Amino acid sequence: MLCKAANRVINRNEPTFLEETCSRILSFCNSNSLKQGISVHSPVIKLGLHHHLYLNNNLLSLYAKCFGVNKARHFFDEMPHKDVVSWTGILSAYVKNGNHDTALRVFDSMLISGESPNEFTLSSVLRSCSSMGEFDYGTCIQGYVIKEGFDQNPVLISGLIDFYSKFGLVTEASNLFITKGNHDTVTWTMMISSCVLAQRWVQALQLYVDMVKAGVAPNEFTFVKLLGACSVHGLNYGKLVHAHILLRGVKLNVVLKTALVNMYSRFRRMEDAIKVSNLTPEYDTMLWTALISGFAQNSMFRKAVSTFHAMGVSGIIPNNYMFSSILNVSSLMLSLALGQQVHSRVVVTGLEGDVSVGNALINMYVKCSDNVEDALRVFRGISLPNVVSWTSLIAGFAEHGLQLDSFHLFTEMREAGIEPNSFTISSIIRSFGAAKLLPQILMLHGHVVKTNLHEDIAVQNALVDFYAEFGMLNDAWQIVDTMNRRDAITYTTLASRMNQMGHHESALHIITDMKNDDIKIDEFSTASFLSASADLGTIMTGKQLHCHSVKSGLCKWFSVLNGLVNLYGKCGCIHDAQRAFGEIGMPDIFSWNGLISGLTSNGYIPSALSTFDDMKLSGVKPDAITFLSILSACSNGKLTDLGLEHFQSMREIYNIEPQLDHYVHLVDILGQGGRLEEAMEVIQTMPFTANTSIYKTLLRACKAHRNIPLAEHTAKQGLELDPLDPAFYILLTNLYQDAGRHYLAERTLTVMKEKQLRKNPSHSWVEIRDKVHVFVAGERSHPRTNEIYEQIESFEAEFKKHGYLFQGIGHSYYHSEKLAVVFGLLNTPSKAPIYVIKNSNICRDCHNFMKFVTQLIDREIIVREGNRLHSFRKGECSCRG
Repeated sequence: MLCKAANRVINRNEPTFLEETCSRILSFCNSNSLKQGISVHSPVIKLGLHHHLYLNNNLLSLYAKCFGVNKARHFFDEMPHKDVVSWTGILSAYVKNGNHDTALRVFDSMLISGESPNEFTLSSVLRSCSSMGEFDYGTCIQGYVIKEGFDQNPVLISGLIDFYSKFGLVTEASNLFITKGNHDTVTWTMMISSCVLAQRWVQALQLYVDMVKAGVAPNEFTFVKLLGACSVHGLNYGKLVHAHILLRGVKLNVVLKTALVNMYSRFRRMEDAIKVSNLTPEYDTMLWTALISGFAQNSMFRKAVSTFHAMGVSGIIPNNYMFSSILNVSSLMLSLALGQQVHSRVVVTGLEGDVSVGNALINMYVKCSDNVEDALRVFRGISLPNVVSWTSLIAGFAEHGLQLDSFHLFTEMREAGIEPNSFTISSIIRSFGAAKLLPQILMLHGHVVKTNLHEDIAVQNALVDFYAEFGMLNDAWQIVDTMNRRDAITYTTLASRMNQMGHHESALHIITDMKNDDIKIDEFSTASFLSASADLGTIMTGKQLHCHSVKSGLCKWFSVLNGLVNLYGKCGCIHDAQRAFGEIGMPDIFSWNGLISGLTSNGYIPSALSTFDDMKLSGVKPDAITFLSILSACSNGKLTDLGLEHFQSMREIYNIEPQLDHYVHLVDILGQGGRLEEAMEVIQTMPFTANTSIYKTLLRACKAHRNIPLAEHTAKQGLELDPLDPAFYILLTNLYQDAGRHYLAERTLTVMKEKQLRKNPSHSWVEIRDKVHVFVAGERSHPRTNEIYEQIESFEAEFKKHGYLFQGIGHSYYHSEKLAVVFGLLNTPSKAPIYVIKNSNICRDCHNFMKFVTQLIDREIIVREGNRLHSFRKGECSCRG
């Protein structure tokens, strides 16, 4: 149609009419980015209008918009005459294309030609200066602006504010904004944008309030920037901004819709995000990408894939950002098939050489494919791989167990002239740490020091994690002490690793370090501290953390609520554990496992099994950890047949391969049921090499059923694995004594003495007023030992008065759990429960002692031995023993 119009123009020989018509056609095509408008170029030449500057400037703009900067530059060089619009047109084309170095050279050529720049030229130059890091060049431009009297021009004020903010000089940008009055919407928006970029969220929102007070109407781009600030202030702020958009009647264009979708997606409100996207029919690639990313962030992978298909049906061709988003979805889904389908679309679209798409493909293949050659093939196809490309490939090789190849790639990367950044180094340190490659990481540490990356907090945190994971806590703390700035990740990493090593008390001391550094305890550190409190049994510290999480709004996080379920379950407060579980909107596998484990260890066997059924009905699939708790429940409840049924269901129904720990529980289940020969057969036929733990489990069952021949055979098998383990001798001695074979008991003890084996003294601890008191069997070092022993004797006298049949045997009179319980009774309020943790099993005499104590006084005593709790109340124990 445009070509026909052009022909009609040629057939009329009125010069003014010809110029005007060509001008209108070019203006229309420029406004709508219609490449057909370039057909006017030929009539312009034929009509002898190629010297017409206005027409040429329009053609230059059209070439830049529709055919790229190279075609535009070719046309620019052939223009017989150029003015400031011409120079500004080609310069801005380079800026939009990201060729900032060429843009600055064009500006130099413009000045040499004698053409004076206008405000739009200078604004584009400032953008290039900030992108190139040319601060001095930019300040020279500011000097020129002042010299030429442009310092009150709103376009240049906005440009200078953006320039300073890009260099992190927000104070200078603010001063410039304050000193120049009468700002328009663009200037206000630019200043708000600067504050958002610098993460000065409160200042950004205050600027919006001041803007409204000044009578300047915000536009859609103002609200786009404000929505960026809402990511920190929360959903309510985002809703408030949305309300202002509606109240002011701001046109909901596709850019503003995309910002709203991003905001709602960030706060897990995908229904609202979808509603916003459907308010107007306009969609573009960025809006589709925002929806797909939102679904991915909220683990709604199927909807992300269906949205990608819907976009294809709409006729919009995906760009590199879109492909990167959907490839990220396939990586999260671990769906190789989806990733390969997207890869084929990438090839058809011609984007296989694009670096961002290539990086997403590498990430997808290393996560979804068993063959790293797929990722390597994609990497070799990227025209100019960047540091992200190398990092993804190096980390992928390491994750696949090819650590040495990964290290060679790191060397190849440096030889290619690509310097690793902090993310590269931290990623490699984490992957090498997981593979226990100490020498390679020490070499990396040396590289970090040489390249000054040791001052980067991400690298420092990765090194702290590595040294702590290897048990080198002194080295980890040395790095922490030299850090200029520490954050929550630094301390959470340490606390997590300390928990794994069993240093729970040290982990809790990190709370003080964070307070001294004025670092807020976040949801991740709270979860680590709750875990430490749970394993240490410090219920008061745990309750203080619970109080803090409520006050600071951290109770909405899964990790914190799951930590509370675990804490209260392990500390005997099962009703509090159930209450915390009830606050979880959609419990995940960790939530269910925590509750089932708590119910099992507290002796609520029917409730634990019922909760397991509820979990399956809710659609959450059990995992290996779930079955450890269920098998433990069947063992504690002496439910032999049900335990066997659950064990068989692991492989047959849930496709979970039982591990050695599951076989230990199976042996315990059979042993509790008196099926000792079957238990031994399990040990002999299981697909694992037996360890001492499984033999001790069978030996305890032999003791309970007084099966001396099997017990002796089991002890022999266990001692062959560890001849220095005194537990086998002690269990045999107790069995012989129970069976009346005292001579065998004495002979076993003699052998034990000859081998110079001694039972490790048991430890028990109790928390009193935020301090943990540790007791060892038979010790008298505690400052209140005399008072404790006197109270034990007093209880003994009371037992005799009431006719309780209790007799402390040997050293049971001084066992650690008894000392800890009595100390707790002496130092807590009269109605407060006593929480004691013991590192070994409670003996029968101490068990009876605590039953009798709770029959004499109205107190609850909770003793935890391993994963099992004994709750003593009114002369009864939760274990019913």
